[in-house]
Amino acid sequence: MALHDEEMNKRRERRENQRRKQQAQAKRMRRTAVLAALVLIACGVGIWRLTRNQAGTEEAGQQQAAVQTEAPTEEATKATSPLQRNPITTVHIRAAGDLNVTDSVISAGVSVGGYDYSGVFKDVSAVLSEADLTVMNFEGNVFGQPYGSATTSAPYELLESLRRCGVDLLQMANSCSINNGLNGLTATLQSIRSAGMEPVGAFASQAEFDNAKGYTITEAQGIKIAFVGFTKGLGGRGMPAGSEDLVNLLYEDYDSTYEKIATDRIETILRNVEAEKPDLVVALVHWGSEYNEFSDDTSRYQNSLISLMQKRGVDVIIGTHPHIVQPIVFDQAKGTLVAYSLGDFFGDASRGGTNYSIILDIEVTKDSTSGVTKVTGYSYTPIYTVTESEAPDKKRRVVRIEEALDAYEGNYLDKVTVTCKESMEKALQRIKERIKLPDDEES
Repeated sequence: MALHDEEMNKRRERRENQRRKQQAQAKRMRRTAVLAALVLIACGVGIWRLTRNQAGTEEAGQQQAAVQTEAPTEEATKATSPLQRNPITTVHIRAAGDLNVTDSVISAGVSVGGYDYSGVFKDVSAVLSEADLTVMNFEGNVFGQPYGSATTSAPYELLESLRRCGVDLLQMANSCSINNGLNGLTATLQSIRSAGMEPVGAFASQAEFDNAKGYTITEAQGIKIAFVGFTKGLGGRGMPAGSEDLVNLLYEDYDSTYEKIATDRIETILRNVEAEKPDLVVALVHWGSEYNEFSDDTSRYQNSLISLMQKRGVDVIIGTHPHIVQPIVFDQAKGTLVAYSLGDFFGDASRGGTNYSIILDIEVTKDSTSGVTKVTGYSYTPIYTVTESEAPDKKRRVVRIEEALDAYEGNYLDKVTVTCKESMEKALQRIKERIKLPDDEES
């Protein structure tokens, strides 16, 4: 679906306004410094002109004659030439893992008169918002009360908070897409758009799918990026007859054994993407097995999907669903990246390995001279879900691990408990063991 309509333009304008506000203070300081410098320059020029005028008419005439007869130098020609535009453009895509709508998640946002999640995401808000584009997997619906685990329905305020944190796109092809039926799916997609974001991988009607052709197109600094979402299944549920196109599926037997890849369907959607001629293609893929440590067997079962997608032009694959952090494979020569699982961004954090994850930063570079756009690097921010028992104020929230550890060592007033501090240290170690940064791999 090409997002070039008036609604998408308004969302982009709101995002840019938000980013400009965040940078306003820094810009004002820079302008003040520039104005001060200009004043000094103006004073210097005034003094120079006064001195020059006093040099006498004869010297001025000689200088004027010299200027009229002297051929322009190479340096002067260069100085008057228009500035050459830099052919290299770099943008950053940031991705967070699963946001699971559960009783604990709902309770974290309870406030006087309703719900407010600003405190829950306060510590990671800047990490999410500083990217050119930010994506996340939303495992739940926005379909009214009752909220919580039984329905996986969340209040609209949760979406509003994500948008304020800078999230642009939400993956909606996942296990919870139709937890509340097609009506729940439709209501959720409408709410996501109303909050100023765009859903990926799911559609409210056959007409919407036909118009979208299974994908979403957006743009960042002139780089055209296609996003497509797929899921291995729908929590054991099957799509009602005639509505199979409303969620992009990886398997034909998506409601049972996950053994027969839906090759024709995947290729059709990716051919539609290819016809759009994007600079970069990002696949948000809900796959793998829940709570399983990554192994060679895990990758073997997913290799066929990776091969299929990369042959059809997918540059980046971002995986979710296992709820734990798994490795990242970066091919620097080809400029492709596969992140098998980012872990849980926010959830119950009750099972081992689900209380920590990463926010992945993907560097994308376009060379307008060669026409090549590819992934040129990546980094990540380790994050941790602090539960009520680990927080001095008894409030569940998401924090950056390294900054939280610094706060503990600095004996800040809001530091976490010693048990939480030790848990974060172990989490950081596990993340570093599973994910090797490009510099680590070269050394």
